[in-house]
Amino acid sequence: MELAVITAKQVAELLLMILAGAVCCKAGVFKPKEKSVLANLLLYLVVPAMVLDSYMVEYDPATFHNLMLAFGLGALVLLVGLGVAFLASFKVQKDARAILWFACAFSNAGYMGFPLIKALFGGEGLLYASGFVTIFNILIWTIGYVVVSGQVDPKQTVKAVVTCPCIIAVVAGLIIYLARIPLPEVLTGPIGAIGDMNTPLSMIITGATIASSDLKKLLKNKNLFLTWGVRMLGVPAVELLIFALLGLHGTVPTIVLLLEACPCAAITTMFAIQFHHDEELAAGAVVFSTLSSILTLPLYALLLTMVLG
Repeated sequence: MELAVITAKQVAELLLMILAGAVCCKAGVFKPKEKSVLANLLLYLVVPAMVLDSYMVEYDPATFHNLMLAFGLGALVLLVGLGVAFLASFKVQKDARAILWFACAFSNAGYMGFPLIKALFGGEGLLYASGFVTIFNILIWTIGYVVVSGQVDPKQTVKAVVTCPCIIAVVAGLIIYLARIPLPEVLTGPIGAIGDMNTPLSMIITGATIASSDLKKLLKNKNLFLTWGVRMLGVPAVELLIFALLGLHGTVPTIVLLLEACPCAAITTMFAIQFHHDEELAAGAVVFSTLSSILTLPLYALLLTMVLG
């Protein structure tokens, strides 16, 4: 119950930041198209700094074991999510199938997940979350990219993975952590401060996305509710059942499942635009899953407490 209460409180705080972003967008503080600048700042600077900062802790064998567990459980749940999404999208019309699959398969672990995990579990939680997000990014830029683009280009795929800012930050962080390299405060201070921008900046971007969307128009897409149901209910339920059957419990399984219970990945809309898929479905899935997560995440946290506690 305590985890659910803390989650509800944190989601309420995130909602206020989302509202701030929506108000700023509506008031003309910045134009909707300018949110891409904020998104790039988040992707290429803020999130890598936050990930790198999470590795700047004293080496501990138990913590390292949990980090490896996060990598393993992250791979498990993400592959399960890909499978559930495939089954859900199998009979969908061809023109919407790829983007519906992507929206169901990948959560918004970076934008929504990281702020939530940091609030619930602190720096150590972020360390484990970075393990999950590493596998997440590898799968997005390999299987995910191939499916939505319809192209199999090994060179492009490898380039996308090795140049992903988050993955670079994880590799650098692991080197610092395992080699126990001491860094001066003149470096750790700015890295930590920049990383702290993740929560407000990501929520402002989310608010701007919602404010610039035509909610009534988005609701008319017939595949929207299927996508929402699979992403917000189906995938988390199947993965929680698997963890319960395996007898998994504790901090790392809880973190991994909370990250998987987040809304549709924000990049869904960008991929839909780039590769000429159903943009309305992509935007609607991101917007409505984000709005509904205000209720579903605390309820899921309560369920985690009951099943895995």
